Amino acid sequence: MEGVAFCQPGGGSEIRVNMKVNGTWKEKTAVYLFFTGVVLETLLVLVDKSAYTNPLEGQIFRITFLLFFAKVCLTRYSVREYAVMVFFLAIGTISYFVTGRNEIVRVVMFIAAGKDINMTKCLKMVFWMTLAGCLGLILLSLFGILGTVFLTCDYGRGSVETRYVLGMGHPNALQCMVCVLTMLGLYLYHEKWKWYYYALLFLTNGFFFLLTDSKTGFLVSVCTIILFFLASRMQRRKVTAIFSAGNIGIFVGSVLISVLSAKDAICLFRHFTEGAYNTKIKFYIFLNQILTGRIHALVETSNNEGTMETWHLFSSPESQYYFDMGWVRLFYWYGVIPAILGIFIMGGLMVYFARERKLKELVLFSMIALYTVIEAHFISVYIGRNYLLFVVAMYWWRILENPKEDPESMKRRSG
Repeated sequence: MEGVAFCQPGGGSEIRVNMKVNGTWKEKTAVYLFFTGVVLETLLVLVDKSAYTNPLEGQIFRITFLLFFAKVCLTRYSVREYAVMVFFLAIGTISYFVTGRNEIVRVVMFIAAGKDINMTKCLKMVFWMTLAGCLGLILLSLFGILGTVFLTCDYGRGSVETRYVLGMGHPNALQCMVCVLTMLGLYLYHEKWKWYYYALLFLTNGFFFLLTDSKTGFLVSVCTIILFFLASRMQRRKVTAIFSAGNIGIFVGSVLISVLSAKDAICLFRHFTEGAYNTKIKFYIFLNQILTGRIHALVETSNNEGTMETWHLFSSPESQYYFDMGWVRLFYWYGVIPAILGIFIMGGLMVYFARERKLKELVLFSMIALYTVIEAHFISVYIGRNYLLFVVAMYWWRILENPKEDPESMKRRSG
């Protein structure tokens, strides 16, 4: 905060210095509040991945909300920014009263609190905390302290298998954490990497794939490694334009495939129960095989939970069922209106990133979108899981302040 000049004999300088000190204290307090909230949210993610059941999870969510709220109270916003915050808080409030879910309000408060935060530094903290936490869980399982090393059971693939979980409950969960750490690590550090770092990361993902046999996480990791490698070496504007369009296409296609699957999943039920067969059913049988039965899983419950018939404008208290398809879960858990708004924001940001040639953000968004077709890791009650929220928090206020700001200036301000 800048001081105000007063023409008072012997007192003007003191007033100015005091105001600057108060301003610095205020800014530092705001930053500490935000980082404390992020630390707690990240710890909640790690506890959720472990074999330990956290009885205080709800109370900790309330604490992180209050920390982000306090950060907002200590931050200056423009009228336009306040209007955006009020609008989305209203959406979150409606969702809370309709469904009892408070995630939208918590997410909006977190994103609003992201103003004036060095989000790159924050994400680096999240990355190293998550990596250290996952390694800790692996060691705890290997020493027999917490969690199991492997599970032998029928994973729904027609036979009994032994697959490694290393303290994370399920082989898919283990490969998922390898995949998301690959995404975040590349986003933060790939620009200065030599080619052999990418090769080493590929081998690391391959090693865990041999343990888990989880194809989804491994294949998405491979795509992520390739795209970040290409993004770091692109120079020509025409090539980057094609690359950007491709990533936007992946995002749009991921959402579209998910919505169509929820709309037409019932045709698989008719096929397996009545023997119905046509071109559309043939397509969804093929897609269901690629998605390892996830579309058919939508019609395995008594009420066909997750199909479009169970969607509502703001969801409903009964929409509590867990299934793997993340984009479908977004519509089912939170409703059509919140889901469309969220997708519109992410799509709009991707267009902005394409215009400003921010290729690493494009790759992160597109790969998370692709992974969310099959897994719902990023659609959960945990803010610390969804790295896109941090990127939205990084950019929303900058775009509102100056939507035509040049990319070099934006890069300097992003730290």
